[in-house]
Amino acid sequence: MDFEGRVDAVREFNRFYTRRIGVLHEGLLESPFSLTESRVLFELAHREEPAAAELAKELGLDAGYLSRILSKFKKLGLVSSKPAQQDGRQTLLGLTKKGRGAFAVLNARSQKEISAMLAAMPEANQMRLVGAMETIGRMAGGSVDSKTPYLLRPPTPGDLGEVVRLHGLLYAREYGFDQRFEGLVAGIAARFVEHYDLQRERCWIADRDGQVVGSVFLVKQAETVARLRMLLVTPEARGLGLGARLVNECIAFARLAKYRKITLWTNSVLVAARHIYETTGFRLVKQEPRRNFGMDLVSETWELKL
Repeated sequence: MDFEGRVDAVREFNRFYTRRIGVLHEGLLESPFSLTESRVLFELAHREEPAAAELAKELGLDAGYLSRILSKFKKLGLVSSKPAQQDGRQTLLGLTKKGRGAFAVLNARSQKEISAMLAAMPEANQMRLVGAMETIGRMAGGSVDSKTPYLLRPPTPGDLGEVVRLHGLLYAREYGFDQRFEGLVAGIAARFVEHYDLQRERCWIADRDGQVVGSVFLVKQAETVARLRMLLVTPEARGLGLGARLVNECIAFARLAKYRKITLWTNSVLVAARHIYETTGFRLVKQEPRRNFGMDLVSETWELKL
């Protein structure tokens, strides 16, 4: 195939894929938002108070075009803004509760659509497809230092053992927890496998170049209550928004599964995780001093009403 033929092949693939994922429709995923508007919502959901200028640069958008989108979102009550403390000329952005709800609906519909597409393929073809997409991203100019250099996927054999190992290792190193914590995590992982409910439970593994760099589980606690468990981001994957992404995946799936509430248990020393829970809408409902894992800790329960 000569160069012109290769150009035609790329254009043909672009036409196929834009049809396949529905970006030619007036509203993406049967929503009132265009593809660009939906992408702005996605970035706001996965960044901690980004500046408008930063967002425009990351998305490659004209500042005026982004400003019009943000003005629309503010009128709809989806976005809040405030001046930066260190530089009043910069505007920091964030999603309101209504904005998080709008994003959650979009995210759940996208998850459902892509899940249906992949479920129609054998697992080997799913992995080949994902690998091909990663190859396209790298060869077409993607950077390994991009904002989301990881893949979220379901667990495969060996992953849950690695999740248990990472919890034991990192919590001992960073918080001084003893082996009883690793035993607790192992028990949670075992129960997830033994009692897995495909319709109402999920595990997401964050994969970076074949290595597990994060995880989260959403399990059924009661008919209307889900429980978020084992949120983990390894040191090399921190600062990428991965923790918030994992929690938002849980929230979106919980809404899709018709839960009314998500609850979680943590400890006050897990400052970064607590910050993620708070910024994604969870509220602290209970605190209790406890001696756990060889440490004097403050046990906490957080809840999110859906």
